[in-house]
Amino acid sequence: MITSLPNLLTLSRILVIPGLVATFFIPGTTADWVALGIFCAAGVTDFLDGYVARLRGEMSMLGRFLDPVADKLLIAAAIVMLIAFGRIDGFTVLAAVIIVCREILVSGLREFLAELHVPVPVSRLAKWKTTLQILAIAFLLSGDAGDMLLPAKEIGTVCLWVAAALTLYTGYDYLRAGLAHIATGSEQDAAQGSPADRNPANKPKPQIYG
Repeated sequence: MITSLPNLLTLSRILVIPGLVATFFIPGTTADWVALGIFCAAGVTDFLDGYVARLRGEMSMLGRFLDPVADKLLIAAAIVMLIAFGRIDGFTVLAAVIIVCREILVSGLREFLAELHVPVPVSRLAKWKTTLQILAIAFLLSGDAGDMLLPAKEIGTVCLWVAAALTLYTGYDYLRAGLAHIATGSEQDAAQGSPADRNPANKPKPQIYG
């Protein structure tokens, strides 16, 4: 149910995106702190929605669908705005592009493999990648306000490059596993005896894994 607390927490990460974008058009360091606050609050909801869903027994297919979508929309919006306003510039833009492309690749693989009832678990290395990615964006969002306390842009840039390197490795790992299942599925389709067996309508409904 979309009005359940876990789903509302997940939806909040989507609803705050316009506010995050708006902070880039407001001059002054206060807007930088607000952007950082919005992003950190969204990160807290990312932890809470899953925790609350398990605690209250309200895990649902809708929640499993919305959770990765909300995460990717928030990350993509932040990266696009950081590039647009020059906080990610030069060759570092390549690191950002790698991260965004990997997210699209993994989303496509998950959607395809869900039809084969093959879950795509998140590896420990992928969790480290996500952590570094979030840290990088947080430091870069702090902008001039962060630079007053720490070399925020430099720290964010280093974290982004390390996250991009892990992104390439984990993305290749996911792709290799996905291609193996695709090849197996193609062999099974070729071995089926009648067109009716290959009719998607005769197959179980696809499942979406978080």
